[in-house]
Amino acid sequence: MSNHDLFSGKTVLITGGTGSFGRKFTEIVIKKHNPKKLIIFSRDEMKQYEMHQEFNQKNIRYFIGDVRDPDRLHRAFHGVDVVVHAAALKIVPSAEYNPFEAVKTNVIGAENVINTAIDNGVKKVIALSTDKAANPVNLYGATKLCSEKMFVAANNYSPEGTKFSVVRYGNVFGSRGSIVPFFKECRNTGIIPITDKRMTRFWITLSQGVEFVISCVNSMKGGEVFIPKMPSMRIIDLAKVIAPECKLKIIGVRPGEKLHETLVPADDAFSTVEKEDRFITCPAVVFNKKNKHSGACLKDDFSGYRSDNNKRWLTVNELKKMADME
Repeated sequence: MSNHDLFSGKTVLITGGTGSFGRKFTEIVIKKHNPKKLIIFSRDEMKQYEMHQEFNQKNIRYFIGDVRDPDRLHRAFHGVDVVVHAAALKIVPSAEYNPFEAVKTNVIGAENVINTAIDNGVKKVIALSTDKAANPVNLYGATKLCSEKMFVAANNYSPEGTKFSVVRYGNVFGSRGSIVPFFKECRNTGIIPITDKRMTRFWITLSQGVEFVISCVNSMKGGEVFIPKMPSMRIIDLAKVIAPECKLKIIGVRPGEKLHETLVPADDAFSTVEKEDRFITCPAVVFNKKNKHSGACLKDDFSGYRSDNNKRWLTVNELKKMADME
């Protein structure tokens, strides 16, 4: 099955559908694919209203609800074939200050999505995760690691029914809450705060993220964690590109923040295979004989796929081109 006909005639639901990823996912799926129905599930009625002004096709449904509410999820998931789970509380400082709220959405919400998908006979569920879930040092990353483990283990409860997999990637260029809009706002003050000149991050565009997720829905067998090969960038380079006239002020690494991010920890090497455009961490438990992926096994001396040891780096010109597009 090609990506082109993946959703043809299917009912697709995306949680957190009014977020940056959800809007781009909707744009691409409606333009390139032919779903019978696309359900935008989110808790913000104003964002749904605004999104409806842009996307008002007859096969799109807007469903107000929260992943914390299992009854509402049961109603929304009725007749759904594919679920993309993008809903999350993801601002690191907010999660540090409000840990119980992050757990309710990112962990309990994940459990609700899993149970509801199984009970409604959803065929495929793919959950979005983050590089912060790999060797987490903050509450947000810890909740997303927990969520990852839950979605992988969910295949235990549905060996011949619903398939669950995870996509883990890094920072999304220009998404709501990302560093790009923040740096642009700093132009007004003439000063850009930088935590550390050495800091690096993985970087992906919204379109690339959506296309990767769609390809993973197509190839998923159940229980995998898919990790795209992504370029890295230096935060200081991004600051100079977006606001070259501003002075840089070093403020120090914030609580829960890393100098560099990891997408594939060294400890996962034994269960991870490498392909041309991605890594696939396979489940420790074989749920069925068909859930293994071909690919090159990582070497014993694999030190992890990190933003500071990456082979692919965004140049200043590439960053400038991306910034101009936003």
